[in-house]
Amino acid sequence: QVQLVESGGGLVQPGGSLRLSCAASGTFFSINTMGWYRQAPGKERDLVAGISRYGATTYADSVKGRFTISRDNAKNTVYLQMNSLKPEDTAVYYCNAVTSTPLAVWGQGTLVTVSS
Repeated sequence: QVQLVESGGGLVQPGGSLRLSCAASGTFFSINTMGWYRQAPGKERDLVAGISRYGATTYADSVKGRFTISRDNAKNTVYLQMNSLKPEDTAVYYCNAVTSTPLAVWGQGTLVTVSS
């Protein structure tokens, strides 16, 4: 089994920064792609950023230039550096990983609230 555990969420003022972390543990051969999704109340879960095992990245237009995704393959961990946060970034952020099986795995979510 594979588990993803997110951390780093919390309350931050507009313009502030947070770094989310997601660590994968359990039994798997490798993780091909990891990413971050977010879901605001009443809205669908949308892709925020994704990163391949080899470092190729993709970002939602709404976060380009503000968020940076990175990963440490040795630690099976993905990060999301969130800068210049806006109230509209408020959401539950979910880590996602696709293993080499392939198998899609989701974390439990971590809440990010951007408010004064």
